[in-house]
Amino acid sequence: MKSAAAILERCLRSGPGADAAMNVARRVHDAGGRAFLVGGCVRDAVLDLAPHEFDLEVYGLSPERLEAVLAPAFRLDKVGASFGVIKLAGVPVDVSLPRRESKSAPGHRGFLVDAVPDLPFHEACARRDFTVNAILLDPLATELIDPFDGLADIEAGVLRHVGPHFSEDPLRTLRAMQFAARFGFAVAPETVAVCRAMTQDDLPRERLAAEWEKLLLLGRKPSLGLLFLRDCGWLRHYPELAALVDCEQYARWHPEGDVWTHTLHAVDALPLVRTGVRADDLLVAVSVLCHDFGKPATTRHEPDGRITSYGHERLGERPIRRFIDRLWNLGGFADAVVRLVACHMRPMALVAAGASDKAYRRLAVEAERMDLLSLVMECDMRATPPNPVPFDAIETFRRRTREVAVAREPPKPLVFGRHLVERGLTPGPGFKTILDACYDRQLEGEFSDLDGAMKFLDAFLGDRAGGKKKQSS
Repeated sequence: MKSAAAILERCLRSGPGADAAMNVARRVHDAGGRAFLVGGCVRDAVLDLAPHEFDLEVYGLSPERLEAVLAPAFRLDKVGASFGVIKLAGVPVDVSLPRRESKSAPGHRGFLVDAVPDLPFHEACARRDFTVNAILLDPLATELIDPFDGLADIEAGVLRHVGPHFSEDPLRTLRAMQFAARFGFAVAPETVAVCRAMTQDDLPRERLAAEWEKLLLLGRKPSLGLLFLRDCGWLRHYPELAALVDCEQYARWHPEGDVWTHTLHAVDALPLVRTGVRADDLLVAVSVLCHDFGKPATTRHEPDGRITSYGHERLGERPIRRFIDRLWNLGGFADAVVRLVACHMRPMALVAAGASDKAYRRLAVEAERMDLLSLVMECDMRATPPNPVPFDAIETFRRRTREVAVAREPPKPLVFGRHLVERGLTPGPGFKTILDACYDRQLEGEFSDLDGAMKFLDAFLGDRAGGKKKQSS
């Protein structure tokens, strides 16, 4: 087990946040108080991970005195002041006082908070969620205070709730979900039982989404979080996921088992395809999670013994939108996920058929982001063990999207309304028909530059005019 000095040394290698935290600790000490690192920064340092955010809990100073001590050195953001938290603007450091909390209303914010500067350590830590987050580290005295044996649970890889206050905040169930995925922790049976009795009904979706994003964007093994949701009964809040459990698949193509098992393998491939661009990674992750939501409604047992799910990639739209609406309110996000899921079977078909450039251009119009589609495809292809992953086909698809110049966006139209106006046409409903016809021919490869587009347009308009004359005569 790591010593307090080793844990502190790991914390102090984390840049400006660590420097600011030490500055706070010294100022608090000089004012007669004592500041402890607590929570995730200590947990991460024990796990030999670089902390990105620092929480300090200050004992021995009143709220007013603490603010006076910090104000000369930091710009204070008191957005969390009603919960006893002061954020230091510009650095990832939060400073709080030990406090007593009493439940006053439903949800994770329904608490009355009283700062108690001289609160005993054990009582202060008792309000925290998990033992692994209830470890105090004095960075000046290099002293660890671990009232609930969090260090032992970290070493054992166990996520265990601290005590009875845990059940007052149902959001902690989803925190257990994402911690299991991020750190590979097993959730203690008694904690699973407590979570089973809670519900997410009063939680705002932005807070739900924040925990799901940590699972999907930070999880080293996201399947562990999903398995925990099943174990504690919280799949009842996500019926689209619950429907995947025991949904059978044809063993020839899916030797790994049912759709739920396949989805677990698929999300565990996410760490292999993350790009570091948050918006892209979230779009891919949610698409992978949802890519077989259409299977429960389309799965059939054929007379010859096969199990099929024809059209599942498109018929998953309704459950995908229900699932996303429960968590996210991001403009265009559900549409983008639906597009990627609807197209996720197509890349392998194009590669197998040795498809033409125009087929790739047309798929790009449907999917919009072929580069992201290839990542969804890869996760899907990695999710059928022990079948080999068709890496050659995946790379062929990516190479072809680059050759056809559609990896990041579909072809931009070359013919616009202004070109029709320049040729004497009056804007109106007929413009769309002409522009759509031109774009269709562009996708077919009849022209690829502006000069070719204008020649096609002139010929098209000439033929159209000739056809109208014949009809009138």
